[in-house]
Amino acid sequence: MAHLEASPVARLAKTLPRICSKSRGFSMAMAASNTFGTSGTATKQTIDPLPEVVAQLAQETYNTDLLHLLVLNIARLEFEARKDVVQIFNNLLRRQIGTRWPTVDYIASKPEVIFAALAGYENEEVALNTGMILKEILRHEQLSKILLYSDQFYKFPHYIETTTFGISCDAFANFKETLTRHKPMVAEYIDKNYDRFFSSFTTLILSNNYVTKRQSLKLLGEILLDRANFNVMTRYIANEANLKMMMNLLRDKSKNIQFEAFHVFKVFVANPKKPTQIETILRRNKDKLLVFLQNFHNDKEDEQFSDEKQFLIVQIQGL
Repeated sequence: MAHLEASPVARLAKTLPRICSKSRGFSMAMAASNTFGTSGTATKQTIDPLPEVVAQLAQETYNTDLLHLLVLNIARLEFEARKDVVQIFNNLLRRQIGTRWPTVDYIASKPEVIFAALAGYENEEVALNTGMILKEILRHEQLSKILLYSDQFYKFPHYIETTTFGISCDAFANFKETLTRHKPMVAEYIDKNYDRFFSSFTTLILSNNYVTKRQSLKLLGEILLDRANFNVMTRYIANEANLKMMMNLLRDKSKNIQFEAFHVFKVFVANPKKPTQIETILRRNKDKLLVFLQNFHNDKEDEQFSDEKQFLIVQIQGL
């Protein structure tokens, strides 16, 4: 019995009766903990469950909405049991039958599970647990699309800006995952929702938090330079307000911020078909830009950066 008390089954069993309104849901939680490979062991010998048993149990977790219950109530579980919940979630999400992903299909029909995982950032005790669940969810394009196209997606900047350092970094990692894993889908979304997206994204670029500002600038550069986002890039580098923002960030007190801003600024200058308003700003500031670039990060030993800087100098000289 002492060995059983240390198991994830026992940990979940101690807490879930207070959470699950149905005894059936409680039974499912205990069975799921035992079957889907958690961090503890209830017996000294591990026996792989039969596929039909796994299938029946997985179906019951869907029928009882157990996954939604678990993520909603994860804060009421003990520390180790929370880790067990994450592993149950992730193992179910990775379960594939032929070309089907049954748990993905279930969550797609119940998007509240996705939004509950995102809302976990509001509770610092469980934010990193729910963040791990959200990360696994975002691996699947069908589920990532649901979050991206929802109003809840625009809660990311709030979580990034207002939480503790560790939680903020986790939230940003999942924000980036949403925007970079499934590129064609994301490119289509940003193109259709350009104004709303960049209005929100710009708040991160102009953040007073150094880490947030630097990460956001770097992510912006990745987005603009990705082939899938060609239309988005074309629109972004045609906007004079965006150019002015990057020119200001080139003079930021942080050299790292300057460096990340450079990688966005270079896209404006390298554009062979600059809109009139962009070329006008560059020509107006031509002399200042040439002096600035000739003295910009000369101590950096990076051949590619040096080549890119020289290319920009030549382009600006030719204006």
